[in-house]
Amino acid sequence: MPALATGAGHEPGLYELLAALPSQLQPHISRPEDNTFLQDMFGERSLHSLVKIHEQLQHFEKSKPVPVQDNAAILAHELSEELEGKSANEEIKELLKLLTKLHIESLLKVHDTVALKNYDPELPPLPEDIDDDEDSVKIIRLVKNKEPLGATIMRDDHTGAILVARIMRGGAADRSGLIHVGDELKEVNGIPVDDKKPEEVIRILAQSQGAITFKVVPALKDEAPTKEPKVFVKALFDYDPKNDNAIPCKEAGLAFKKGTILQIMSQDDATWWQAKFEGDANPRAGLIPSKQFQERRFALRRPVATLPFQRTSSRRSSGFRRSFRLSRRDKKKTNKSMYECNKSEIYDTADVPTYEEVAPYSRQSGAKHRLVVLVGPSSVGLNELKRKLLISDPQHFSVTIPHTSRAKKNQESDGVEYHFISKSLFETDIQNNKFIEFGEYKGNYYGTSLDSIRSVLSKNKVCLLDVQPHMIKHLRTAEFKPFVVFVKPPTIEKLRETRKNSRVISSKDDKGSAKPFTEEDFEEMVNTAQSIELQHGHLFEKVIVNDDLSTAFGELRLALKKVEMETHWVPVSWTHS
Repeated sequence: MPALATGAGHEPGLYELLAALPSQLQPHISRPEDNTFLQDMFGERSLHSLVKIHEQLQHFEKSKPVPVQDNAAILAHELSEELEGKSANEEIKELLKLLTKLHIESLLKVHDTVALKNYDPELPPLPEDIDDDEDSVKIIRLVKNKEPLGATIMRDDHTGAILVARIMRGGAADRSGLIHVGDELKEVNGIPVDDKKPEEVIRILAQSQGAITFKVVPALKDEAPTKEPKVFVKALFDYDPKNDNAIPCKEAGLAFKKGTILQIMSQDDATWWQAKFEGDANPRAGLIPSKQFQERRFALRRPVATLPFQRTSSRRSSGFRRSFRLSRRDKKKTNKSMYECNKSEIYDTADVPTYEEVAPYSRQSGAKHRLVVLVGPSSVGLNELKRKLLISDPQHFSVTIPHTSRAKKNQESDGVEYHFISKSLFETDIQNNKFIEFGEYKGNYYGTSLDSIRSVLSKNKVCLLDVQPHMIKHLRTAEFKPFVVFVKPPTIEKLRETRKNSRVISSKDDKGSAKPFTEEDFEEMVNTAQSIELQHGHLFEKVIVNDDLSTAFGELRLALKKVEMETHWVPVSWTHS
């Protein structure tokens, strides 16, 4: 290669040489493609940036300050000893006091350490007793602090070797980039582990302090994985790894409560996922049971019989309106299910709640409001809460108008109290799944149609709906995006105190005579609430205890305001519409 021509007396830098190379080499290039290749290579902006950085570092290397000495701490100690007892001079006393302060001593020691450049970790020497025919090994040294290493191990069933089973995302091992899944562990701190059980190796690691040296046989590297999109799930059950005997490492587990939003970091293992809390600044992931694994476990634990659902009461609460739901009062009047649907509550119990993939959602200006679904046991106060919402802002809140097949009375108007339709049309609509709930009472149908919900939402109003809990599943669509509120009663003691002057309406006659609550009513309300929460609690976004109507209303009103104004986590399928 020819020497590069430069100006007389001027020593070119690396960046200048790089810039001059293409033109200097031009006379010696015979093929056009070679010229194009060199132009592209030497003209690459990233290469020029790297060269500039290199020159800046070289400049810094030449101009950086050099320590005058590297034994300041020793000199300070010798000076203190020499001055000790020499004089009662106040300045000497002050100097001695300063030199003996702990932070001054620490500062001088740090100065000496930096001056000596011995702050880099010392790497262990390579072993000299490696056989020529032994597999290639890596010597890895990690410094262990209070944080776990973030890796689990297992024994290979065929070879008996101790292998790295998983690397926890964000943990110490993951951040080091030195240990990988499938690496074979040969030694820990010089102790061979070929003949040891995984539990014994874990004990060795637990007892080790400071730097830990591993001797490993690297696994065959797969192709670099593609970057996966972020996945968030809402936990639908409580989990504590301390109580899970199946988890590979309890210390690596991540405990969470029902309703927690988790970011899934890895689903490489079919049984144990890696996750962290959404928004947590700590990058370290923990182990959680995978959806498939947890579903299998729940299915095995679950009894065949379904949970007892709310039994039909002979009384109903004094409500804001008497609707088709009167048909619940006496099941002897019909052989039909009071709330017939293509998918029954038996289907719901078969759907084992584990995780639900979610995404952040905020209502855009002009978009339809989310449907507000209220659920709770009979007489808990759903109608009273709806009534207070309607009175508080009738332009903003509204309720559906039910359908019925009975004849219209003189004082009634179609589309006000009810939508009056023929019995044959009602039965046709039932077959076409147009009702979310319906029932039959004294030969007449009563029901809430899906179109009546749509009608309220289309007017840019918040639709308030109370349904039986097992119907929630069929309203959870991208169209309605329901916000489900569970209203539960307080303790029986509190019910006796707050409901002693309240009355319920008997269903034994159409006039509905009001009677006081009984102890049986209180027990039924509390027991039913417990059953509802146990079976459907994973679908609730807000739980309100109605021990005081005004307080419960204020809590509900605030929750509904937040739904409209703030960002919430909803099923990911709702955001695709």
